Amino acid sequence: MKTLIKLLTLLLISSVSILAQDMKDKSTWNSLNEFEKYVIVNKGTERPGTGIYDEHFEDGIYTCKRCNAPLYKSDDKFDAHCGWPAFDDEIEGAIKRETDKDGRRTEILCANCDAHLGHVFEGERLTDKNVRHCVNSVSLNFTPTAEADKKEENVAIFAGGCFWGVEYFFAELPGVTSTSVGYTGGKKNNPSYKEVCYTDTGHAEALKVTYDPNKVSYEELARLFFEIHDPTQVNRQGPDVGTQYRSEVFYMNQYQKDIAEKLINELKEKGFKVATKVTMADTFWDAEEYHQMYYFKHQKKPYCHIKIDRF
Repeated sequence: MKTLIKLLTLLLISSVSILAQDMKDKSTWNSLNEFEKYVIVNKGTERPGTGIYDEHFEDGIYTCKRCNAPLYKSDDKFDAHCGWPAFDDEIEGAIKRETDKDGRRTEILCANCDAHLGHVFEGERLTDKNVRHCVNSVSLNFTPTAEADKKEENVAIFAGGCFWGVEYFFAELPGVTSTSVGYTGGKKNNPSYKEVCYTDTGHAEALKVTYDPNKVSYEELARLFFEIHDPTQVNRQGPDVGTQYRSEVFYMNQYQKDIAEKLINELKEKGFKVATKVTMADTFWDAEEYHQMYYFKHQKKPYCHIKIDRF
């Protein structure tokens, strides 16, 4: 099993590296929110114990938040009990070291785009390699090894009002391979649209997104979700009222749950009273064919979904 995981990790590094080959071009870099700029551009530091990857130990690859270059393997991560993610090795050629302005510490940066990552320390004897890369979580993204091999795990499910409008924004996003609107989160097997709307099935109108994690990350999908609907509304979205129009993220694994909760906390820190629920995914029932790709079939645009920058 370990041999298989190592093989998948090598394949994942290769695929992510191909994606990052042209990332020295600033026009291709990912956009950053204000806190990410504070750390990555202005060399700030997140508070200890607050980062999403501090106590994260899933198999996969940690990549640069700004340019997607692969930086660290999960095999080299360890718990240093310091409040920040710690690694005792890096992917070859991924990290650049420079003497900090204080003249005492050694700063570590992404070798591809110069994004500030944190600092490196030696001689602490915390692992056999006797090295600790102390990295800010906010400087990183993560791609699980499982996502590179198991197609069924490359799925995201979001509920944010009328599923026609949600699908409109995801269907043509680069990296999304397919979308399907449907019903989930309730108690009725194979419900119809009328049953969801007019009886107490408990289901939400939702969108299932299948995606290529080498082209778009789950965090990018989740950020889009929070920006195309109003996550502060309870059991409604615009003129559509009812529990079927609630805001909810249905996560497939712990990684997706962590990302959703992280983004919700970011929004709350900005003053948004987020009502979005985060729930383990259950059976997803495809809606009737009439509802699939509705706005594209009818050449219309959503009446209650618009994209608003919130991060």
